[in-house]
Amino acid sequence: MKEIICTEKGPKAIGPYSQAVKAGGFVFTAGQVAFDPATNQLVDGGIAQQTTRVLENLKAIVEAAGSSLDRAVKATVYLKDMNEFAAMNEVYAKYFPSNPPARSTVEAARLPRDVRVEIDLIVLA
Repeated sequence: MKEIICTEKGPKAIGPYSQAVKAGGFVFTAGQVAFDPATNQLVDGGIAQQTTRVLENLKAIVEAAGSSLDRAVKATVYLKDMNEFAAMNEVYAKYFPSNPPARSTVEAARLPRDVRVEIDLIVLA
């Protein structure tokens, strides 16, 4: 059985996908980018501002599923430029101060709407 998760506190899906799906004791989020859920527009600023918005979006989505960021078991981070890893990581660390999830970080040739960062999570339900 799967449950579709949708919240107005996260950006609306811009294609045929769900913000998250709860199944098998886990919550699987779609990749989130730095869209402000109130306007569905990209936030201004560099990698730090975009990473903050992405993680706030993910936090809202997993909370709508009845979970929390501290229950994250796996994260995948896609960066437009690996040279921004340290700045992204500094913000990321504030959201996962202890017992952080396993993580993969890759540089992507291009991300949706030319954002600087996209992150998806797998979280315990």
